[in-house]
This record gives sequence, C-alpha cells and structure tokens, in this order.
Amino acid sequence: MTVTQIKDDLYRHLGEEVHLKYHLGRNRVEEYAVKIKELYNHIFLVELVNSSEIKSFSYTDVITKTIRIFYESDQ
Repeated sequence: MTVTQIKDDLYRHLGEEVHLKYHLGRNRVEEYAVKIKELYNHIFLVELVNSSEIKSFSYTDVITKTIRIFYESDQ
C-alpha cells in the first residue's frame, strides 16, 4: 500500500465515521470511533466521535500498521 492509495481511501471517506485501532506497542491498543476531519500532505486529522478531541496521524502510521482503519462500508 502506498501513501497515494491511503490518501485516496481517506479522501473517499472524508467526514465519515470510521473505527481506528492504534497499536502503542507492548500489547497496548487504543480503539477509537472517529470522523476523518482533514487531510494534509504528511498527516491527517481525526475527531473522536464522543468528544471534540482531535488526533493526528501520519500516512506512514498506516503503512507500518501502527494504526489500522476500518471503514463502515468494509464491515
């Protein structure tokens, strides 16, 4: 998977609610229900559904599987 493919996938789901798993290492995983908010050259922003907190991730995080994104249409 390339950065361009990831950007295209995220762009198609911009503004939609998705499920995100964030692997922090040493068997620690955080899971979020988020809305994809904005896309930039090297990062993208998501907003947590249950709060107004915004988190940023890089496209490299997706490539290295530090985060995994599950789209509603895929489930």
